[in-house]
Amino acid sequence: MLRLSRMRWIHGWLLFLPAAVLLFAFTHLPAAETLWASLHSTLRGRRPAVFVGLDQYRTLLDDPIFWQVLWNNALFALGTIPASVALALAMALLVDSRIAGRAAARMAYFTPTILPLVAAANIWLFFYTPSYGLLDQIGGLFGFGETNLLGSRETALPALMVVTIWKEAGFFMIFYLAALQQVPPTYREAAALEGAGRWTYFRRILFPLLMPTTLFVLVNAVINAFRMVDHVIAMTRGGPDNASALLLFYVYEVAFKFWDTGYASALTVVLLVILAVLAIGQFAYLDRRVHYR
Repeated sequence: MLRLSRMRWIHGWLLFLPAAVLLFAFTHLPAAETLWASLHSTLRGRRPAVFVGLDQYRTLLDDPIFWQVLWNNALFALGTIPASVALALAMALLVDSRIAGRAAARMAYFTPTILPLVAAANIWLFFYTPSYGLLDQIGGLFGFGETNLLGSRETALPALMVVTIWKEAGFFMIFYLAALQQVPPTYREAAALEGAGRWTYFRRILFPLLMPTTLFVLVNAVINAFRMVDHVIAMTRGGPDNASALLLFYVYEVAFKFWDTGYASALTVVLLVILAVLAIGQFAYLDRRVHYR
């Protein structure tokens, strides 16, 4: 019996080993190397990198652009996460019901997700282009003047938010749709027999059952909000005057445009810490609601 238990233990660890090696090699090891690089200066030509301790982080605290992009990212997350998750749930509820053209609606909602990020950005560039873009063409029919949504400090970031919501809602919808199809129809029937309306059924029965999916979707939405860089590069380049620059875009600029890998590593460590804190906070807050304790 002891030998059988030991063989099962060895078998389990052997099955886990490939995933553990990949996780360590492509996640934990790069994170440790980034932390180590953030404590050193940037290697330039024949000048080797030297240990500078926390100097990169002191520079970060005094960097106004860092605080600007961090604020932009916070606004971006607050604007895109609730909207995309709520829209995904609404779309999933709609295409899960018995409506005409349900298959076509599912395909239409999911289509933005399968588009490459750069292709989606170019589509919206056509919408946003001043004078002859689709939005200005439609607005001109109603007497509105020319707009430059991507060229204004006040509208550049909201314009990126709209593109992100449009792109991600269909992706999150798939998870909600899969979860809805696992809910037994007897729950709805029992609620109807008890006189519960649609809103009461959704709020008291259906949404609590969807909490595990909601937690998964929220964690992914937060990660996506802080790793968004493709749309920024393709649509605004962070402009005007860093009004639409996000944290990962700033890391990209510092690392590959200004070639300051030490400072870029410090920015990356801050980004990883923010994501870790947000993920832990989500699990700590939603864990009781997920497991009904």
